[in-house]
Amino acid sequence: MASTPDLTTDPGNSEGGESNWYRWYVLGLLTLVSMFSIADRLVFAILLEDIKAEFDFSDTQIGLIGGLAFAATYVIVGFPAARLADRSVRRNIVAGAITFWSAMTALCGLATGFWTLFLARTGVGVGEGCSGPASQSLVADYFKREELAKAMGFLTIGATVGTASGLLVGGQLNELFGWRWAFVLMGLPGIVIGAIVYFTMREPRRGRHAPKDAQIEQQPLFQTARVLVTNRVFMGLAVGWAVQIMIGYALAVWMAAVMMRNFELSSGDVGIYLGLTFLIGGIPGPILGGYVAGWLTRRDERWRAWLPGLVSLGCVLPLGLSLSSSTFWPFLIFFAFAYAVYVASQAPILSGIQAAVEPGQRGFAVAIALFFNNLVGQALGLFVVGWVSDWLAPTQGTLSLTIAVFAVCLVSGIIAMAVFAWTAAQMRSSGYLDRMATD
Repeated sequence: MASTPDLTTDPGNSEGGESNWYRWYVLGLLTLVSMFSIADRLVFAILLEDIKAEFDFSDTQIGLIGGLAFAATYVIVGFPAARLADRSVRRNIVAGAITFWSAMTALCGLATGFWTLFLARTGVGVGEGCSGPASQSLVADYFKREELAKAMGFLTIGATVGTASGLLVGGQLNELFGWRWAFVLMGLPGIVIGAIVYFTMREPRRGRHAPKDAQIEQQPLFQTARVLVTNRVFMGLAVGWAVQIMIGYALAVWMAAVMMRNFELSSGDVGIYLGLTFLIGGIPGPILGGYVAGWLTRRDERWRAWLPGLVSLGCVLPLGLSLSSSTFWPFLIFFAFAYAVYVASQAPILSGIQAAVEPGQRGFAVAIALFFNNLVGQALGLFVVGWVSDWLAPTQGTLSLTIAVFAVCLVSGIIAMAVFAWTAAQMRSSGYLDRMATD
């Protein structure tokens, strides 16, 4: 392993050894990793109609491959990877993770049926399960708490651009080379990104922006788990995120199929239109959410819970207008607005999780949050959409998937609003606000 410089001894910087541009370079590189993570995960969405046709899969089987196959291993691997991230060199974990999941994405192109594609997708989950905790922990050590919502907002752009890239690039590759080569060509660039992370990213001192009495060193596993699950603010944010991200996965995975079934478009056309729509709504949304969350939380920390609750429910109205549109352009315009509102929630959630836990717990806290996120938001959410669509198909025909997507998003928005409101109340009763005030 390459040695990691001690940034606290580097000259010319009072914060931790690196220049301001280098902090943003690291954030940009981690955002790129996030982009490829989501692109490799969600390229399946633009390819699923062709995969379904070749193997004669049902929507339920597609939901299992898109959700459970990925999420099950993602959450299982995430816990040991997070423990490692709380005591080891996080840069190495991120570099190894993107290299592995990129190779497994390419192997999806060799699938011969349900189980081979299912297993290849589990491999993608293994790799991606290792990167999230380490990446978010790194950001928390490069940026101060008052900057964290803004930084997390920019990190969230990676997911937005990755969603768009998976659809846009994946759709074009599918048109040109077929779905098998689309998987291969989407997977290969991540191996290069892994090398860039390993050779150019430096490891910051852990917990350097934490409160003075913060616990920096990693504690025993069961003690860490006990502290986190009894942390009402953290658990509220984690559960609320899991519920509201059912909306995000429903839109990212199923909207391409909705467009193909409702408007009779090719995968290439859907990739272009939907990919650009994700960019138009998804880039300003998290940036604005990060800046607004930073401004609001300087006045009241409870906005880290109030804001995602409001936008989780608020995005449902324009989404309903989109899905009920019988013409194409109103469908896209309302969808872009709904997605912009939805992704504004991510910065306050991610920054809130990092602020609510000790530095020595950050990686494991993210792993717990992602456990709920993927088990509820991805595995359960995608399966329920597919199951409801199959159940409604005999009476609703091609509209069954549209109805299923909206129903799941509406219920998720209502529940998420309630969970985040409860979390905001816990910030006062648990002493969280007092602790933040003394930082």
